[in-house]
Amino acid sequence: MSKIGRMRSSRFLASSIGVACAAVLALPAALPAAAAIPAAPALDTTSASEQSATSAQAASAGAPAVDAATASPSGRTQSLPLVPRATDRGLGPTAAEQGLGRRDVRSFSLVGVVWDDPDTELFGRVQVRTRARGTTRWSGWQDVETHNHEHAADPDTAERASSRVRGSTAPLWVGESDGVEVRVRAEVSGRTAASGVQALPDGLRLELVDPGTGVPDAVATQATAPATAPATAPAAGPVADPPPVGTPVDASRLGGLTVESAAASAVNADLAPLGATVIPALSRTATEAGLADLEPGMKPYIGPRPRIVTRRGWGADEKLREPDFLYTKKVQAAFVHHTASGNNYSCGEAASVIRSIYRYHVVSSGWRDIGYNFLVDKCGNIYEGRAGGVAKAVMGAHTLGFNTNSMGIAVIGSFGTTNPPAAAVTGIAKLTAWKLGLYRANPQGKTDLISGGGNLYAKGKKVRLNVISGHRDGFATECPGGRLYGKLGTTRSEAARYQGR
Repeated sequence: MSKIGRMRSSRFLASSIGVACAAVLALPAALPAAAAIPAAPALDTTSASEQSATSAQAASAGAPAVDAATASPSGRTQSLPLVPRATDRGLGPTAAEQGLGRRDVRSFSLVGVVWDDPDTELFGRVQVRTRARGTTRWSGWQDVETHNHEHAADPDTAERASSRVRGSTAPLWVGESDGVEVRVRAEVSGRTAASGVQALPDGLRLELVDPGTGVPDAVATQATAPATAPATAPAAGPVADPPPVGTPVDASRLGGLTVESAAASAVNADLAPLGATVIPALSRTATEAGLADLEPGMKPYIGPRPRIVTRRGWGADEKLREPDFLYTKKVQAAFVHHTASGNNYSCGEAASVIRSIYRYHVVSSGWRDIGYNFLVDKCGNIYEGRAGGVAKAVMGAHTLGFNTNSMGIAVIGSFGTTNPPAAAVTGIAKLTAWKLGLYRANPQGKTDLISGGGNLYAKGKKVRLNVISGHRDGFATECPGGRLYGKLGTTRSEAARYQGR
């Protein structure tokens, strides 16, 4: 069986500890001084479930809930229960408007609203205004995208069925802030709902996310990564089956990496050194030669491997996510999304935005990891999303009903009325040309996927879709925004050109 064949037939659930063990066994007895990884800072050791419990306990005591990560590079989440607005205070849960008045809070940069039942939609309008940190300057009211339930794990999966999963709005990036006000107003068919009829979900809470500083040595270690891989480098993609669980871990040989960080890095071991912050770009010749060697006799239609910032590169706290990696069989299609988190960020802030979304998905929304497989910023930089290996068929939580045999790519920003930057569109084309090429998929072609259930296609229905589709092609949603959706034709043709078609 070819190496790609072994990769595609891997077991669907791999243990982080098992992957870390394999990484340790592959290390030399002592790391060379030039390749040594700087010691990682102390990370937040409070699990996502413990943070949720902390929030619940604080809420029951009538106090704003704040998680325990008060000084962690991984950040902090403040979770504040919403209350009926002044005119509706006597109505309790049937209040048509809930919120919080202006208040001082600890520093945060991203906001969202969550509620108890993930199967309940919030029909209404959510608005926030924030105060820039260390100033008296308040923003105007900003809308938060409420239709977010279609970004989720498929129905009847363990991730979707978890008791930790909550309903949630899209996150909104607001920049460093230390004051907030929020209002949530129920609406029915565009009209404000009548008082006395419960129209808002139970358990509404405002989530304020501080992205933290990430891994402090990320910038320093990036300088040690080569700009390009040698022409004789192996083909793009981890090829070994997930290792067995239970092998003792020699933590002393992980350098500054935690076991969780080593596991997240080890699944990319064929692409970059353990602990790398960047997977370097690979030339067209090297990428094609590697794929041709793995599948002799077949023309290698594949784009050059693009530069990808790893999870360690953007500062992921690997203790937040679930410990296992979840895989699907192959990658037949790529669904393009926007994060709907706003466009008010710089490319230098992109890693902070991603850490915030990751924390919001896991700690606030109760997901196993960030939902997207990849993210692209406005400058076209590509980032590894859900852990498991950038060349592997990692099961995401991005397109409700179509997460199997697909990948999700989110452009950071909101593109309903704003044109996506050309660099971001090019980034999608480069990424899809490479990743789809690993699985012999034509970016200009079509493929059949089986629906896991949604509002467009019933569970079990075979659906013919473009290999590069927008989120709205699989679910009735505005995502990825009309302006970005309108660029998908260009993305398909460019990706095919990068593949040499």
